[in-house]
Amino acid sequence: MINKYLPYVYFEGKIVPLGKAKVSVTNKTLQYGSGVFSGLRGYYNKEEKTVNVFRIEDHYKRMLDSLKILNARLKLSSKQLADLTIELVKKNKPAANFYIRPFAYCPSEVIAPTLIGNEVFDVAIYMMTMDDYLPVDKGLSVCVSSWNRISDNALPPRGKFSGAYVNSMLARDDAIRAGFNEAVFLSADGHVVEGSAENIFIVRDNVLITPPATADILEGITRKSIIELAGENDIKVEERLIDRTELYIADEIFLTGTAVQVAWVAEVDKRKIGSGKIGPITKKLQKMFFDTVYGKTEKNKNWLTEVVFK
Repeated sequence: MINKYLPYVYFEGKIVPLGKAKVSVTNKTLQYGSGVFSGLRGYYNKEEKTVNVFRIEDHYKRMLDSLKILNARLKLSSKQLADLTIELVKKNKPAANFYIRPFAYCPSEVIAPTLIGNEVFDVAIYMMTMDDYLPVDKGLSVCVSSWNRISDNALPPRGKFSGAYVNSMLARDDAIRAGFNEAVFLSADGHVVEGSAENIFIVRDNVLITPPATADILEGITRKSIIELAGENDIKVEERLIDRTELYIADEIFLTGTAVQVAWVAEVDKRKIGSGKIGPITKKLQKMFFDTVYGKTEKNKNWLTEVVFK
């Protein structure tokens, strides 16, 4: 995966060249990891020279909810953020699949671990080209991490906070050094939570199973979409706690997220999952997901915001 940053950024209330979007080294968010961010994908249609941005207002609603956890806010609504993002996409005119990173940060430079008096955040939005974050066409090798996932009563995973991703880096870096593609987190009580930056699904006896929103997970937009697609196709879904050993005996496992999309898992801790090939439920849901985001089906077209370049 080679990312190329696109030339324009929304910063301090206007669209400017990327090189002019800078904050001070003394910025409070840089010091304390108090940023709130999101990630959105855009899919390029080569024939039509248009792009589809996936579930844009859902992403911004979650971002604003994350700010609420900090007792912080933006001056912009989810609709205003969506409109600004579309304006930025039109300015950058991407000619490939791309990723959008909105980042809300405290503009204060006061050195103290508190946001009191600095509850109104600024927001920057930048873009980069992005294909596959992890392979979606071949099975991933993952391991159960020795690092536990942070908990709601410590550093809430429900919020997409920049500082929380140190937890993710520790797990993912260990996994990569050990020869795996990705890590899977357990909670402090030993239940499966998610990947380093992805939600997780398993299939057992034709039932799609994923940890519930109350299990210290990020409430993923792609996760939500997969659950909805499964329901539309009479695939039974259970949101419940998952034991570590259920990973080893699962028929299928896959990871979801904005960056990873829908990526299947071939082995966990060197144990082959199912046949070692992509399973039928995963294959069906993956195809439906990509058909949706590329606008190949009329169903769930409301999930897409089409951007046409003049």
